[in-house]
Amino acid sequence: MSDMSSLHSASAPSARKFGFINWMGLWTLYKKECLRFLRIAPQTLLAPIISNLLYMTVFVLAFAALRDDPDAFIAFLAPGLIMLGVLNNASANSSSSVMQGKIMGNLTDLLVTPLSFYELAIGWITGAATRGILVAISTGIALAFFAPLMPIHFWAVIFFSVSAALMMSMVGVLSGMWAEKFDQLAVVNQFIILPLSFLSGTFYRIDVLPDVFQKLIMFNPLFYVIDGFRFGFLGEADSNIAIGVAFISAINIVLFITVLLVLRAGWRIKS
Repeated sequence: MSDMSSLHSASAPSARKFGFINWMGLWTLYKKECLRFLRIAPQTLLAPIISNLLYMTVFVLAFAALRDDPDAFIAFLAPGLIMLGVLNNASANSSSSVMQGKIMGNLTDLLVTPLSFYELAIGWITGAATRGILVAISTGIALAFFAPLMPIHFWAVIFFSVSAALMMSMVGVLSGMWAEKFDQLAVVNQFIILPLSFLSGTFYRIDVLPDVFQKLIMFNPLFYVIDGFRFGFLGEADSNIAIGVAFISAINIVLFITVLLVLRAGWRIKS
């Protein structure tokens, strides 16, 4: 009888101990997010390269010949195009991941796994940021045929590219949780992300803008990541780099806290 009781106690189920972070679960979620876009690499990685090459070709043919120093214009344009790819793809990856989970119903399966809300946030964010960084690297290699992309301030290239990828990944998570259909995600991209991207000095220096718009652009976070990233290659910027670092860091902290609070509450992902 004692043997039976000891056997029963030995085989009784018990809660698994993961510690503060479930590293295995977090790594699995991160791999899942990366495999999502790697399986369709022609769409997620190759398409941004082609789009940016077309942008570069059009701008070179249309405007480079009209400038006193065409090579300087191309060198100015290339970092902006690379950052544009980071912003669009990091946001698209996390928002589509959350949205597909809601539409297809498999988000419920993810919510019942032994992953906390902050592990879900980290997995979604880092997976999307990885796509943004891979797009930046591949686009940079492609655009190197147009202009030499040699970093002058390597820390600025790393900081602003990673910060931009993380920022837009978190925006994508919040967009995916807010949207109830893909049309709403398109609204966020077309009416918020795209205008802020194009009105942030991607293709021009801000000193060509009227004074009032030069002041307004200082409140656009995408301006700081593009300007800071360009500073890493050219060694010159239209803004104060220290202010840009502080501003982007503060925004990322606020966004991360917001994502954690929203995920903890289960807003629009828990019935």
